Amino acid sequence: MPLLPDMATPLQIEVCFKGTDFPLFTSVSCTNTLTRSCTGTHHYMEMENQIERGNTSKQDLISETKPGLGCCGWILIGLSTFFTVLFFPIMIFFSIKIVQEYERSVIFRLGRITARKAKGPGIFFVLPCTDSFVKVDMRTVSFDIPPQEILTKDSVTISVDGVVYFRVSDPIASVANVTNADYATRLLAQTTLRNVLGTKNLSEVLSDREGISHSMQMTLDEATDSWGIKVERVEIKDVKLPQQLQRAMAAEAEAAREARAKVIAAEGEMNASRALKEASLVIAESPSALQLRYLQTLNTIAAEKNSTIIFPLPMDILGHIIKK
Repeated sequence: MPLLPDMATPLQIEVCFKGTDFPLFTSVSCTNTLTRSCTGTHHYMEMENQIERGNTSKQDLISETKPGLGCCGWILIGLSTFFTVLFFPIMIFFSIKIVQEYERSVIFRLGRITARKAKGPGIFFVLPCTDSFVKVDMRTVSFDIPPQEILTKDSVTISVDGVVYFRVSDPIASVANVTNADYATRLLAQTTLRNVLGTKNLSEVLSDREGISHSMQMTLDEATDSWGIKVERVEIKDVKLPQQLQRAMAAEAEAAREARAKVIAAEGEMNASRALKEASLVIAESPSALQLRYLQTLNTIAAEKNSTIIFPLPMDILGHIIKK
């Protein structure tokens, strides 16, 4: 690649080409224009190294190739088989094992896993003295996440608990890759809850529980994949706020409701005044309408069994009385 003209102090870099049997180093002159591309290449190589380290950390501890048991191993297996056949009526009680429909069995022969697939359900055969097995429950397990004191993104301390549902998807990995898959998943769920909620505001925690649960499920499922664990569901149970914050939020909500109530009452009065204005205009157009309204009012009063009856007097009559 041709180099650009020198525009600043040249930067000496060394490039190592991968994929060869020997490292090949070269020195080039890089100006400020090429510095950005060199920095980008450096970051890209760092990302590749992180991905490689992550893949290495997630590799199963189970070897893909089955190493030989060795001479002593085959001798022990031969002796175990010989005595099993010799004392078959007695050894049959020690050789035949049964696992339930919801269980799987991981068999170790002289400390090595015999197959890439777990045994069961049903009956399977083991050799006494050389074989051992571990039962793994395949049913879905649920556990409560203890209440965690969490500081949200907007510096509010809250207490949050939840529930996690998971099951064993790979019995061999759950036995060989982790000491106690159940306990490890419980601890990881607690730290994941803290990490996820620590990046959320209080309003997001209260309103977006479904999104938080989905994010936690994806994070836990990815982290426990190498342990043979499948996280099926994560739910946020309760969010406890401090008492002072609860009182402040209640006062704010009450003030907002009172303001809305006053606005609604004012709008109702305005609509009522407009209706009365339109009614007065209709009555003014027909003098008999006022008399009909008076009779309707008397009918309403009589229906309520009231002995008081009010007779309206026109202002013209009162005016003549006052003048006399």
